[in-house]
Amino acid sequence: MHYGVLRSGMRRWGYPRPVLRAVIFDVDFTLSWPGPGLGPEGYRQLGALHGLELDPDRYEVARLAAVADLQAHPELLHSEELWIMFTKDIVRGMGGDAAGSRACAVDMVRRWEAHENFHLYDDAISIFAALRAHRLSIGLISNGHRDLEQFAVHHGLDIDCAVGSKAHGRAKPHASIFERALEALEVTAGEAVMVGDSYRDDIEGARAIGMRAILLDREELYPSEDDRITDLFQLPAALGLVADGDEDGGRAGQPNIGL
Repeated sequence: MHYGVLRSGMRRWGYPRPVLRAVIFDVDFTLSWPGPGLGPEGYRQLGALHGLELDPDRYEVARLAAVADLQAHPELLHSEELWIMFTKDIVRGMGGDAAGSRACAVDMVRRWEAHENFHLYDDAISIFAALRAHRLSIGLISNGHRDLEQFAVHHGLDIDCAVGSKAHGRAKPHASIFERALEALEVTAGEAVMVGDSYRDDIEGARAIGMRAILLDREELYPSEDDRITDLFQLPAALGLVADGDEDGGRAGQPNIGL
């Protein structure tokens, strides 16, 4: 059978499932996490360089408020100014005054563009190897502001396509960014699966164009979600790529997801 669709998987569903040809990943908090220089303490230190006294304890509330404001833009257009304003909202929410907040935000946006400021999760490299063992294509989609192709090179990620909102012009969950990735991978929505941590951006966005979407719930915030995993080691089983009785996806050693 082509691309690792198991007969056992089809029996479980009771009907033939579409052939799986590609897996598309979100990037931030799915494959990688931002280092401390991009978090509360990083904001505090950068703010000090701009003469601002930023309170790290106010970071999370400020970030959530900035996210809510960002999501109020239904056109989902990506622009550098939009991300600067988003970051400025965080700086202001942490106690930054109006005079120095923009310059601080611009410098923080530049930090988010630096590939070395991000670290891969332990399960990221191994899941890529596991998917390649099944001859699956791999793509990336991100709303981040950095060059995704160079990010993949920097971190040694073997990918077939990368679609970032900066280059594409529109951000998730806009349908066009998912459609662009499918086009680049030369697959249909029914032949690809989206994996990401954001229910709104990744899951709802992909499902809206007919893709299957698997929520990566590392913080276990969505226990009632049916199509959900808590780490990427569980992805092979969720995709029906592991043999019956080997549901750990090879966590203990090399990936064991043979046909």
